[in-house]
Amino acid sequence: MNRDLPMDAKQKLTLTFRVEPGCLGPDGAAHIEAFCAHAQNLFAELDEDFVQCKLIPRYDKLLPETEYRINGKGLSEQQAALYLNALGKNLDEFEEQLQDRIAETIDEFLNR
Repeated sequence: MNRDLPMDAKQKLTLTFRVEPGCLGPDGAAHIEAFCAHAQNLFAELDEDFVQCKLIPRYDKLLPETEYRINGKGLSEQQAALYLNALGKNLDEFEEQLQDRIAETIDEFLNR
């Protein structure tokens, strides 16, 4: 799959990232909704040519931290990696960039 970027929304990989309330400290549960709304605005532009990021609170520990979809269809991590590889991207590098950006955003949010 060799596609021109940016892609149509139906072709983009949707990454849902569930943020643990505890990452915001002992009273994180009181701030997690506000943090996710704040972070969502910042993450909307992260690799927006081929990915749509959704940041939501992780209230249910049974749900995975990350979830991948294309046009509503769930993908395994391996399928997401293959999809990104076809676009010349690397899932591990993308996830590392995401984790780093989340950590920076948490620090900024807590220090405002």
